[in-house]
Amino acid sequence: MFNPSRADARRFFFETWGKYRSRAPLEGLERTAIEIILLHSEHQVLLDDPQRNLDRDFSPESGAVNPFLHLSLHLAIAEQLSIDQPHGISAAYRELARRAASEHDALHVLLDCLGEVVWRAQRERAPPDEAAYLGCIRRGLR
Repeated sequence: MFNPSRADARRFFFETWGKYRSRAPLEGLERTAIEIILLHSEHQVLLDDPQRNLDRDFSPESGAVNPFLHLSLHLAIAEQLSIDQPHGISAAYRELARRAASEHDALHVLLDCLGEVVWRAQRERAPPDEAAYLGCIRRGLR
């Protein structure tokens, strides 16, 4: 099973951004990643400087958003939506997108829910709770 390190995940975003900027062809997951990166202009300057940002810490205590975590959660959600896993997430997202100011705002509801479920799973040393995840998303529909 593929289990990238923090540096591997960050390199993927740096390399994808570099390929896009140099107009090199993108493959597979890079195409999805670049769509996400283009939605986040606030993170693009960070991706221009891999040397400085590969090992940089973004601690919650400092109030800093971890852009790599944010982009990675977006990538995970894109995959979940493409295969409707957990079952029902695609329909819930479509309903959120219909009601939200933008599709990106709707994605952020999913992102917040996924982040919470992953954090809880890590804290409890348990698998992510699919029912809690979908429940959180449905609460976003209210």
